[in-house]
Amino acid sequence: MTTLDERAQFITDFARRLHLAGVSAARLEGAVRMTAHAIGVECEIWSSPTGILLSMAEAGDPRSIQHTRVLRLDPAEPNLSDLVTLDAVAEDVIAQRVGIGEASRRLTQLDQPPGRAQLAWTVMAFGLASAAVAGLLRTSWLDIAVAGGLGLIIGSIAVEARTRPHLSAASEAIAAIVATVLAAAFAHFIAPLSIQTVVISALIVLMPGLSLTTAVAELASKQLVTGTTRFAGAMVVLFKLTFGSVAGAQIVSALGWVPRTAQAVQLPAAIEVVATLAAAFSFAILFRASRRDVPLVVGSAVLGYVLTRVGSAWFAQTEGVAFAGAVFFSSLVMAALANVYGRVAGRPGTIVRLPAIMLLVPGSVGFRGLASLMERDYTLGLETGVAVLSALVALMAGLLFGSVLVPPRRYL
Repeated sequence: MTTLDERAQFITDFARRLHLAGVSAARLEGAVRMTAHAIGVECEIWSSPTGILLSMAEAGDPRSIQHTRVLRLDPAEPNLSDLVTLDAVAEDVIAQRVGIGEASRRLTQLDQPPGRAQLAWTVMAFGLASAAVAGLLRTSWLDIAVAGGLGLIIGSIAVEARTRPHLSAASEAIAAIVATVLAAAFAHFIAPLSIQTVVISALIVLMPGLSLTTAVAELASKQLVTGTTRFAGAMVVLFKLTFGSVAGAQIVSALGWVPRTAQAVQLPAAIEVVATLAAAFSFAILFRASRRDVPLVVGSAVLGYVLTRVGSAWFAQTEGVAFAGAVFFSSLVMAALANVYGRVAGRPGTIVRLPAIMLLVPGSVGFRGLASLMERDYTLGLETGVAVLSALVALMAGLLFGSVLVPPRRYL
């Protein structure tokens, strides 16, 4: 038998670690409530991107003293390896296979700071993702190589910013300035480039497309405060990236550099296959998937992209109606498949769902739109904004309808 204080401490630690694993508010709150109910705790929880508030009491005892916990947390990136562990711990606790003491001990094993090897892999994943996106955009070989090199530099800045709060606050703007200036310098002194394509590819990992998608999904699930907060945070990141890119262009102009623009080059179709696989592998690294889950993550990302290409041939855009039918189709199918996997394998469906939508999120399109507005091209900026909104709505709707077709095993 355990005291209410011990169980409340376990629930608090479980909620905190779910937040650090990048779980959205609705899924986090549902998972915590279910686990708390299984161990006889009545739990009320409110989650946001920057904190968690919990109020816990003995279930069925109106005279029980409430235990309240307030956690101040920073926004976190997805961590699939920790999420799998947390889901397994919750499953064992709910099934009463382990006690609270053993479950708490297993949670503390997650307290391992990233080593040098993991940080090096993260930097490599930045470069790989940047080169892969340039390949998907079917630009030139030189653009792909330069985008990959800039991605490595941006990755180094991002890794360094994790332990420096003052650098972290401005890291997106600094990265955009560095990418723009270095790309322009290369195009001016060495060889012509497709500047905008290279810069967008280099910054792709920092684009808040996933945050925007999660925010809209939270708003759709009536997580109004959390969704609004997350949406505002994503927009601020876009503002930083856009400002950095424009500031970098002004620096280039002040230095008198005239970047040369490369002519369009038609790369072989096979490059798209290689780029898709490379992007999918980079997601496995960035999301910290365990080794056993790397093939699943890569396969999910590739399948999501293939379904989008197939859907684009089926869903022709109706005149006067902006709706990303291919994105809706792909996200719906992948959300349903993720829930099927969760039910069959008894593991979090997020392992399938999250990588599958990464090549669908509209982060880079939003960046293009804001950049156009900063350059006073209001028509293009508005058109791009509508495209972003269309993609977000289609992606959110696909995820919601996919969960209706196949209900998830649990909240994760």
